[in-house]
Amino acid sequence: MAIPLSTTPPTPRIAVYSGTFDPFTLGHDDVVRRGAGLFDQLIIAVAVAHHKKTLFSLEQRVDQVQAATRDIDGVRVLRFDGLIMDFCAEHQARAVVRGIRNLTDFDYEAQMAAMNRKLRPQVESVFLLPDASVQCISSTLVREISKLGGDVSQMVSPSIASALAAAHQAAKEA
Repeated sequence: MAIPLSTTPPTPRIAVYSGTFDPFTLGHDDVVRRGAGLFDQLIIAVAVAHHKKTLFSLEQRVDQVQAATRDIDGVRVLRFDGLIMDFCAEHQARAVVRGIRNLTDFDYEAQMAAMNRKLRPQVESVFLLPDASVQCISSTLVREISKLGGDVSQMVSPSIASALAAAHQAAKEA
C-alpha cells in the first residue's frame, strides 16, 4: 500500500542575525556565511540602535551589509527597530544566530537567549564561533583603530575600510 506524499511544501527554516553592524566586519561576515549554510534563509536584521551613537547611519549600514553579503545565497538584509523576538515572529523565524568570540560574549548572549526564550519559546538561539582568524575583531575596536589612522584591512572589506576612512576624515573637517 502506497503512502500518499504530502503536497504541502515544507516550511522554510528561517533564522535572524541581528546587530548594529557599525561597521560590518569580517567576523560578522564569517558568522553570516556559517549561518546561511544552516538555514534556508538568513535575515540580517540591522538595528536602528537607539542605545548607541553609530558612526554610520542606518541606511549606510544596511547598504554596507547588502554589498558585503550579496554573493551569499539565502541572505536578506532588513532594518529593524524594537524587540528581536517580535521581528522573528513577523518573519516566521525559527532561530536567532549569534556569534560568540569569547566568554564575555557567551555570558551576555546566554542571558539574552534565556530572556528571548521567555518572550518567544519557539525561537531557538544558535551560537556560532567565528573562525580563529577573525575572533578578535569587534566593531568598536575597528572604529577606534580606524579613527586613529590604523590599518583595518584585515578586519573589514575594502569598501568598508574606505567608508571608515572617509567618515573619520569628514569628522576631522567638521
